[in-house]
Amino acid sequence: MGLPQPVSLTLEGRDVSLVPLAIDHADDLLAAANEDRGSYGFTFVPHDLLTTLSYLEGLLCDQQSGETVPFAQIDNASGHAIGVTRYLTIRCEDHHPTPYAVEIGGTWLGASAQRTAINTQAKLLLLDFAFGEWGVVRVDLKSDVRNKQSRAGIERIGAQFEGVLRNWQRSQVAGEEEQYRETAMYSIIAAEWPEVRTLLKNRL
Repeated sequence: MGLPQPVSLTLEGRDVSLVPLAIDHADDLLAAANEDRGSYGFTFVPHDLLTTLSYLEGLLCDQQSGETVPFAQIDNASGHAIGVTRYLTIRCEDHHPTPYAVEIGGTWLGASAQRTAINTQAKLLLLDFAFGEWGVVRVDLKSDVRNKQSRAGIERIGAQFEGVLRNWQRSQVAGEEEQYRETAMYSIIAAEWPEVRTLLKNRL
């Protein structure tokens, strides 16, 4: 179940701002995606303009149905979009305006922004809003079990490993389109959030 109605948010940090995703971000995102594609083995990242437009249209359609809240990640120094992230797997109780649990995922950054403060700051913005404004009790984060870089990043922000879900979703690896992947599942719950928040702020 998604949000009762589509939600558009802008979350602003020192180095990165998360703004509502739009078709106008296509050129910037394509440039960011093609800086160096070496880290995208387990994640779908569009590679040409036609694919980028289709990708954005799909995310905006999901937003309209309340299934996701997608963001362009904007490098505040340049003003350019350098990646995408979103809230998804949004769980709401009937007649309640905000979710009780969400996932943060569908995330990618251009190569030059990876392993910088931008990713940590973006996660802090998303988590802060989910726990502080929506009042969720849980945030999910997950990865292909084989994606060591993604799993290390999730663990660095303080998420707890919960186990491996077998055949959880379609693989995003090229050539594995008809296969289902094993997914490493992580979470942060509300009781852990104050400690995790302090950890993230100290890293920044």
